[in-house]
Amino acid sequence: MPADDMTGRTGYQEEDYLLLSGLQHFSFCRRQWALIHIEQQWQENLRTVEGMLLHQRAHDDRIQEKRGGLLISRGMPVYSRELGVSGVCDVVEFRQSADGIPLFGRPGLYQPTPIEYKRGSPKESDADRLQLCCQAMCLEEMLSCPISQGCLYYGETKRRSPVEFTEPLREQVVTMLEEMHRYFARGYTPKVKPSKSCKACSLADLCLPKLYRSSSAEVYVKKHLMEEDS
Repeated sequence: MPADDMTGRTGYQEEDYLLLSGLQHFSFCRRQWALIHIEQQWQENLRTVEGMLLHQRAHDDRIQEKRGGLLISRGMPVYSRELGVSGVCDVVEFRQSADGIPLFGRPGLYQPTPIEYKRGSPKESDADRLQLCCQAMCLEEMLSCPISQGCLYYGETKRRSPVEFTEPLREQVVTMLEEMHRYFARGYTPKVKPSKSCKACSLADLCLPKLYRSSSAEVYVKKHLMEEDS
């Protein structure tokens, strides 16, 4: 839980930080997030492998780019003591701007913009936008500068989708992270709530959403025991 430091500021201790990437999992399915981040369960499928390969290319910090007034940083670690999260930005672009911030060893001022890489195509839900917004909020705290927008790059469309970091989106980030911290502190895993999203979930075999539809766990187990004996 948040605590005051010697300066009187309120924030989380480093040992209580949650993984920033978990915000996307939590938005998609609270049970999925708990299985991964509390129970430490994981299972690969085609989607997760494709996503991992896409992120590996984005995180290749051996590639340093400078294009005129644009600097590109890959695999940049970020954190927020106020939100209690830490993670890595796929790409942060620093573009020269009179309204920007100074960078060590670089002349001029630069405005940071986070870019998150995703497989597939843009989603109807806010899951990806929430994760990107949280990255921006971490950068704002670390660099002491406002960031109004970022971009999501989708592997299927091979295009960037701009994301405005509105107040409602920021408030949703804060609210979800508070809920995540409460769940994590309790070690609480929500019960399954089957939906059409379950078919695309890599943890379907671990989550067992079909079990929810059974009249009871006892009936489910007895049924499968009978099938084995027959």
